[in-house]
Amino acid sequence: MTINAVAREVGMSGPALYHYYSSHEELVGAVTADFYRELAEEMEAARDAHASGSPAHRLLATCRAMRGWATAHPAEFGWIFASPVPASDRHTDSPRHQAGQRFERVLLDQVADLWEARPFPAPDLADLAPSLRRQLRAYASSTDGRLPPEALHVFLSCWIRLYGLLCMEVLGQLDFAYTDLAPVFEECLRDLCAMLGLEYAGE
Repeated sequence: MTINAVAREVGMSGPALYHYYSSHEELVGAVTADFYRELAEEMEAARDAHASGSPAHRLLATCRAMRGWATAHPAEFGWIFASPVPASDRHTDSPRHQAGQRFERVLLDQVADLWEARPFPAPDLADLAPSLRRQLRAYASSTDGRLPPEALHVFLSCWIRLYGLLCMEVLGQLDFAYTDLAPVFEECLRDLCAMLGLEYAGE
């Protein structure tokens, strides 16, 4: 995607578009931020619709909303997947960084609430590799310390399974075996509930 190509699509000249975005990178960041915000809003709406339900119902509704948006907007989700927030943005207040953090916190905050209410099983940090311990402690400090490093290890294990499966589905990497990944996604949610000490509930 070039500045001139985008300008043509919206009926402008390339130089005119530079009145709104100073660079190609800023344009990519703005579009990515919009997609992050749209996805986060869908997840938050699903969570809030189950405000009176159990923590498991809220978490499962959030995860299903994430999949619903991603499968309905494969190009937009692919854009997010292909345009992660760069390290240079993580120490700034750029729109892309803020939107990415909002998306990240939708599930992270729910898991933190679970931990504060009733800690779920987590590994002993001493049993983890030294490099992993260092990275988890650094991540804990960057997320306001709501979850200790060992609990973050569980959260990230859940996230890798959830997001990894969703990326493979949306990008068509499992089409050779499956025509309907909804049951596979539900199996993933069942496993996540077990990891977090929650009771799985079907749709």
